[in-house]
Amino acid sequence: MRHYCYINGHIMPAQQGKIAINDIGLLRGYALFDYCRTYQGKPFMREKYLQRFERSATLLGIPFPFSIAQLADQMSQLHRLTGIRDIAFRLVLTGGYTYDGVTPSETPNLLIITEDIPYIAPEKFTKGIHIITDEYQRELPEVKSTNYTRLIMLRHKIAQAGAVDVLFHKDGYLSELSRSNIFLFHGDLLVTPNCNILKGITRHVTIELARQIFKVEERPVQLDELWQASEVFTTGTTKRIMPITQIDGKVIVEGRPGPRTLKLLKLFEEFTSCCED
Repeated sequence: MRHYCYINGHIMPAQQGKIAINDIGLLRGYALFDYCRTYQGKPFMREKYLQRFERSATLLGIPFPFSIAQLADQMSQLHRLTGIRDIAFRLVLTGGYTYDGVTPSETPNLLIITEDIPYIAPEKFTKGIHIITDEYQRELPEVKSTNYTRLIMLRHKIAQAGAVDVLFHKDGYLSELSRSNIFLFHGDLLVTPNCNILKGITRHVTIELARQIFKVEERPVQLDELWQASEVFTTGTTKRIMPITQIDGKVIVEGRPGPRTLKLLKLFEEFTSCCED
């Protein structure tokens, strides 16, 4: 499958995309990104993803001389070029080229890259996944920065535990997984952290769907609640609604996805089956 990228006004095959070595995102990590996908060949909540992309740039202080409509048009053009029905988009914005290694440019570098949607084995939705916990808090959690150093440092520990991801907590409170949000059921009450997190778009959709049948609370969630929960799941662009059945080697309830989580997953699948931008 052939993928394409857009870099500062130019479109080319993805494998030909290049930026210079004095990009401040490379030298100092001064960069952000966002990531979205299609369902049924249509962009999923694209405007919300692009609004979050713009907000991350504002919070990080990187100029954003683009309109949401312009970015959406570029994404549509790249999608058509691939000839692939369902794809993912990675948008990257860096502080631009630096003359002294620390001063960002007034002109950022914008990259939009098409990618395959990562494959997730169906049994992960029917059996759930295992994760570990780690005491850590991302800097500027509301910004989707390119800094994933902590996750990369933990990759061997995660693998050794037979897990697939890590859940962060700090000072006795949960925040988020490395690339997705966390939800806990206490009976028919669904709770999810509301601070020190990146507020995911899939998280937003899940909350709206859940409010139709459950009571939902967005609030600080204590770490101890994790071990008292009747069901635990995570939400993300690629994970969708993913049951979590084991944490730090401890089985959650009976070690299989709970009925409320599976109900929400079904609602989400129905929602995306008629996906509209």
